[in-house]
Amino acid sequence: NMVMSFRVSDLQMLLGFVGRSKSGLKHELVTRALQLVQFDCSPEVFKKIKELYETRYAKKSSEAGQPQPQQHRSPDALSIHSSYDRGSSVARTSISTTNIDYPALYGKYLNGLGRLPPKVVKPEVRLVKLPFYTTLDELLKPTELVPQNNEKLQESPCIFALTPRQVELIRNSRELQPGVKSVQVVLRICYTDTSSPQEDQYPPNIAVKVNHSYCSVPGYYPSNKPGVEPKRPCRPINLTHLMYLSAATNRITVTWGNYGKSYSMGLYLVRQMTSAELLQRLKTIGIKHPELCKALVKEKLRLDPDSEIATTGVRVSLICPLVKMRLSVPCRAETCAHLQCFDAVFYLQMNEKKPTWMCPVCDKPAPYDQLIIDGLLSKILTECEDADEIEYLVDGSWCPIRAEKERSCSPQCPILVLGSSDVNGLLPPPNSNGENGKAAADVVDLTLDSSSSEEEEEEDEEEDDDDDGPQPKRRCSYEKGLVSAC
Repeated sequence: NMVMSFRVSDLQMLLGFVGRSKSGLKHELVTRALQLVQFDCSPEVFKKIKELYETRYAKKSSEAGQPQPQQHRSPDALSIHSSYDRGSSVARTSISTTNIDYPALYGKYLNGLGRLPPKVVKPEVRLVKLPFYTTLDELLKPTELVPQNNEKLQESPCIFALTPRQVELIRNSRELQPGVKSVQVVLRICYTDTSSPQEDQYPPNIAVKVNHSYCSVPGYYPSNKPGVEPKRPCRPINLTHLMYLSAATNRITVTWGNYGKSYSMGLYLVRQMTSAELLQRLKTIGIKHPELCKALVKEKLRLDPDSEIATTGVRVSLICPLVKMRLSVPCRAETCAHLQCFDAVFYLQMNEKKPTWMCPVCDKPAPYDQLIIDGLLSKILTECEDADEIEYLVDGSWCPIRAEKERSCSPQCPILVLGSSDVNGLLPPPNSNGENGKAAADVVDLTLDSSSSEEEEEEDEEEDDDDDGPQPKRRCSYEKGLVSAC
């Protein structure tokens, strides 16, 4: 409120005191000073504001003989901040509060002799953290876009300036690709909802203008299904390439459709990460020790006293359900109930292009900060190079499942079905051999190409057992040292 009463000379003195730009029109100086109070205010800055205010107050009192100065606000500054500072203490008190002795009040506050009068703290809009963006500075807190009239298309302007340190961070950052710096100023928009951290959500008819040029905004994904509306990926909008990387002020204008829903926007200085960097971080802090993974396996297979069915083992594929290739970095979310893993490399690359963060095994959320690398399965992958599936046993041990591979050879190759009482060591007749080969081929297809759940695989096993005639066993039931005749 004291800042709003300053003249141009006062504003220039305040901004010069903290090393900010003193050039520009009055509304630009006011905007810069308000941002200083909101984000970077220290006791020294408060002291300087108090000093300037008291000087101006004493001067006005001596000239007019009035105890209280009149509050003035430029029309231009009001038009800018009526939407962005609505509900904030700065905008509210500058209009309605005129009878508080601010010098005395702030003097007590700065000297530690008292506290500011209690005020109702409104919950603030928060945006969800994004794994591919590390926030360095908050340039503008999420602030409501308020319609200025009854028109459907609204414009909300905002003016801000970067500090010299922020400019250097951008200039010295590496390039992700030609013309795209890793340190960026981004615009994020979401619903005005304070109940929980909000995901990015664009308003209808959005357009973003930075200084004198329009900024590209992600378009819609086309929908292949009739009657289904196309989806739009709502991501942070990079403004950096259109900004003045200097002490000059930047003007951002957001055009948006006013159709009843309330939106808030925020500006952030961020460092954009790559999938390779997130993978390296996961390898550094996200590996779960093999013994902990083994304990989890035993817990999963522990016999439930209330259940009549004892679980003897559970199969886990060594093939990634995302790309149908052998796992390299086995990964899953801590919140997932299954032991099956997917490949962290492809999962991160996929979410870098189109962030969904959904587990490809159980279709439940698998956010980055919940991901773990399975240390036990990583070890198994190095020890078991000739199998595409393993089985965890009740005691936490494991064995490879190679039976399907061995029985899927051509019918001309002699096959010995171990453990079958009907064969008695003799070769099966050609017809049954062909059937066995076909059944084995079916099993391989299911294992390698299907991304179905473990329950569906267990149902397939039961159906095989019910068929008449000798069937190839799908588990390693034979003793060590016994091998196929193939």
